[in-house]
Amino acid sequence: MPERLKGKIALVVGAGSIGPGWGNGKATAVAFAREGAKVFCADINLDAAKETAALINKESGEARAHKADVTEAAEVAAMVAACREAYGRIDILDNNVGIAEVGGVVEVSEPEWDRVMAVNLKSAFLAMKHVIPLMLEKGGGSIINISSIAAIRYTGVPYSTYYASKAALSHLTRTTAVEYAAKKIRVNAILPGLMQTPMVEKAAGLAKSYAGGDIEEMWRVRAKQVPMGFGGDAWDVAWAAVYLASDEARYVTGIELVVDGGVTLKYA
Repeated sequence: MPERLKGKIALVVGAGSIGPGWGNGKATAVAFAREGAKVFCADINLDAAKETAALINKESGEARAHKADVTEAAEVAAMVAACREAYGRIDILDNNVGIAEVGGVVEVSEPEWDRVMAVNLKSAFLAMKHVIPLMLEKGGGSIINISSIAAIRYTGVPYSTYYASKAALSHLTRTTAVEYAAKKIRVNAILPGLMQTPMVEKAAGLAKSYAGGDIEEMWRVRAKQVPMGFGGDAWDVAWAAVYLASDEARYVTGIELVVDGGVTLKYA
């Protein structure tokens, strides 16, 4: 069914990619545009946001790029205001920023803890805080928070900051969904599993934990953990987001949509 998001305005937070290839936010922004949405591409790296917007515009979609550090309240407010000025409203908010620092509670430093919490959790809080009033004005909307299977399982990597921040994001999603359900704002989370994305590749601690720093070996080790036999990619997350953003999901709110090839079915 083409143009599932026709006429909708989407704000994708983290629409750039940290390196070559397709990150979750970049793929989601492009998928939204291919389904008919106008996309406001926000990222802390303006060049990365511009690259995503250019891809959309090249395909005859419509997108604009915006630089924002979404751990800062003033920048989030400015981002939302800029999107509203450009398009008049926001129908879809996709919160897609995240980082991982390897280390358990003993090893991780306080600055590392604070940074991961700010990027993974505070950013979504601030974005929802500023977008929800606009959605209320226009009669509803869809919010999609990108969490992780780390929110519900120990994945074999000791990164307490990631587990804690993603678990909190998932529960913030559920409770916010209840608060705004009667006002036609749906709030859902996507929980990606062992994905092959630039963010995972660039996280040196992850490659070291899995394969002594060997990226290709890390992909192989992770793929073997998955019942389906391969790691997912950004498009698996993007198409899940398209569904949750669309009117097909009009009766879906507060869920954790696991996109993991079945790996959490194995974890104890």
